[in-house]
Amino acid sequence: MYSLQFTSESTSNGIRERDFTLNGDSDLPGVPGVLWSPATGADRAPLVLMAHGGGNYKKHPAMSGRARLLVQGCGFHVAVLDAPGHGDRPRTAHDEAEIAELFRARAAGEPEGPIVVRYNAHLADLAVPEYRATLDALQELPEIGTDGPVGFWGINMGTAIGVPFVAAEPRVTAAVFGQHWPHVLAEQAKRITIPIEFDLQWDDEHISREEGLALFDAFASAEKSLHVNSGRHKELPRFEADSAVRFFTRHLTRAA
Repeated sequence: MYSLQFTSESTSNGIRERDFTLNGDSDLPGVPGVLWSPATGADRAPLVLMAHGGGNYKKHPAMSGRARLLVQGCGFHVAVLDAPGHGDRPRTAHDEAEIAELFRARAAGEPEGPIVVRYNAHLADLAVPEYRATLDALQELPEIGTDGPVGFWGINMGTAIGVPFVAAEPRVTAAVFGQHWPHVLAEQAKRITIPIEFDLQWDDEHISREEGLALFDAFASAEKSLHVNSGRHKELPRFEADSAVRFFTRHLTRAA
């Protein structure tokens, strides 16, 4: 059984930011997260859960920037957790070993994909129950409720966490994914039928075009949109965030 405890609160530029900790029954440290909401007029607004990329954290500029678009532009609530071994969460010996192996492969010019896929799958096994518990707790808040639509937005490692989460979570009604290998995730993607928007970099030096397309093709969604841009792995255009906001507005507002 998990419980959610708010630990701090601030308001700026029409956005209410609340840090929280998701606590379980064990003596393990709680999971830190953040909830962004409109400062006023947010009763029963849709919720978008986000997951950050590898090496980042819950308030990374990519996360806070996307949240700002959704809160200020759409009136939505947005929540992010620090992934295991990231942000304010301590690294385990397993984390350190996998990161060291990644850096070794990178220095040697070897493919990073097999290491990243393996490590991300491990992190997803830990993070998916945490995201489900967070959704349970957030839906108890009167400004969110149990009857509102829920979206998910995660790129890179956020996709590695998000695909198994969405595959297991019927409350999510629309999702934005992208930039990950199909290994492990393709079988889970076959169980996802909600609307999907998927980002792919055509010149990605880590994920081949064939691998990116294979993951997109695996989703069983009747409505799925592939957004392909030229550029390398870290060159996803910022305008894709605007597209994702339009996607969530279309699907979550209609559902509400």
